[in-house]
Amino acid sequence: MAQTTDAGRTVILTVDDDPAVSRAIARDLRRKYGGDYRIVRAESGESALEALRELKLRGDLVAVILADYRMPQMNGIEFLEEAIGVYPGARRVLLTAYADTNAAIDAINVVDLDHYLLKPWDPPEEKLYPVVDDLLTAWRSSDFRPVPATKVVGHRWSAHSSQVREFLARNQVPYRWYSSEEPEGRRLLEAAGADGRSLPLVLTPDGTVLTEPESAELAAHVGLATMPTAEFYDLVVIGGGPAGLGAAVYGASEGLRTVLIERSATGGQAGQSSRIENYLGFPDGVSGAQLTDRARRQATRFGAEILTAREVTGLEANGAARVVRFSDGSAVAAHSVILATGVSYRKLGAPGCDDLTGRGLYYGSSLTEASSCEGQDVYIVGGANSAGQAAMFLSRGAKSVTLLVRGESLTASMSYYLVQQIKDAPNIKVRLRTVVNAAHGAEHLERLTLQDALTGESEVVDAQWMFVFIGAAPLTNWLDGTVLRDPNGFILAGPDLTPDGRPPTGWELDRPPYHLETSVPGVFVAGDARALSAKRVASAVGEGAMAVMLVHRYLEQS
Repeated sequence: MAQTTDAGRTVILTVDDDPAVSRAIARDLRRKYGGDYRIVRAESGESALEALRELKLRGDLVAVILADYRMPQMNGIEFLEEAIGVYPGARRVLLTAYADTNAAIDAINVVDLDHYLLKPWDPPEEKLYPVVDDLLTAWRSSDFRPVPATKVVGHRWSAHSSQVREFLARNQVPYRWYSSEEPEGRRLLEAAGADGRSLPLVLTPDGTVLTEPESAELAAHVGLATMPTAEFYDLVVIGGGPAGLGAAVYGASEGLRTVLIERSATGGQAGQSSRIENYLGFPDGVSGAQLTDRARRQATRFGAEILTAREVTGLEANGAARVVRFSDGSAVAAHSVILATGVSYRKLGAPGCDDLTGRGLYYGSSLTEASSCEGQDVYIVGGANSAGQAAMFLSRGAKSVTLLVRGESLTASMSYYLVQQIKDAPNIKVRLRTVVNAAHGAEHLERLTLQDALTGESEVVDAQWMFVFIGAAPLTNWLDGTVLRDPNGFILAGPDLTPDGRPPTGWELDRPPYHLETSVPGVFVAGDARALSAKRVASAVGEGAMAVMLVHRYLEQS
């Protein structure tokens, strides 16, 4: 259990599994800072996280977190990585022994570590207090004030409620969830004058009440940019996954006036990934949400505009301008366009699946639902990396995780390191040659009918949670008749447009298309939407950067 002193002030939190060390550092901190700050100490990462969550719910501020590196179950780096999601503005210190300094240095990249402190820290006047003084000064000068949270009142098994929660979470909008069946939820409904029949109800920090809002309306009321600030740009990037964010960062940093347009939330499929372990520079892995947040902040720091909840429905070449049209009839134009629309998971066609989507059946890793899977039996459909990452993440709290794979093995589509992790996980089971034949349930998913793809034998299993990661359908139908695509809808570019050495039909320039250039000059493609792409985060980011280089070449010769 976490222990506190002096209630009612901003918090300094320390966690160490050695009770004597925990008491010692709390004593030293209290002696210097106890008059102005509340000292909270914990003796495990889990109890410290519980304390942080309680502080968050009460609206308290946390200025500095000091965590011991060598703790069982959850070491200091793992704890700080979780703590970032609760208090991203708190300054972070890792307490280490001399032998662990390399781990502390590595943690600088993993958890944005502010400082590592060698034990023992005696005398604190020389080794502890100057460090904490500097961190408190930096914290006070930063924008540490808590952002007023949006409130969402909904029903546990409402698909629309699930969509709203996922939209807010993926766009890093702070919110609090209230069940319409619980007292506080009913109080909020009554205060808003609502009867609870139309849910979800969203109450924004400025007091606006939104009933069953769609993404565009919701975005406009929670501080997300939805309208471009100009009519003409150097570069329009369509899609906010790794390729689009990479293009926005490199485009804006190299002086191009850049706007990125995303229909839902930045990050794409990678943004929903619980942990990416094979991305260069993150030896301990990084969550898709963390990687996305850093990339988004990086793009905006360089001056890129990011528009959310805008549906692009058309692309036209109008002289030297490339015009991007939105679903509401408005448009924005630019010298060049990068298509980074990515892919979506294919839908299950089995009976019952459409009716139960968002009510126990989810496409992709719905992180807002992960906590509800604690102690439950979870099914995951798919055999690629995204399915494997979700299985490993959910296995931490679920009673069991069953991977349903249509193919003969995992090795055909999943990275070796993930296959090995799944084999070693005691509560993960893999069922090969298995498909979902039907989903059953009234208000929510209750059972699945599974079929052996080889023998045709069927089995009914109890199931309340199923996450689907199958196939990759490119989001390119709106480009029909504009740029050339392959039979599966993926966009053709560069050499794939000229297999016989002749330019594509309608190509009017006296040069062949550049490597990532589509059949429309000045329109490029990057990432998963490109035909024969690698479908990996690193390659998508690289293609986004390469596309910007080719945009420069195109603009120089136009």
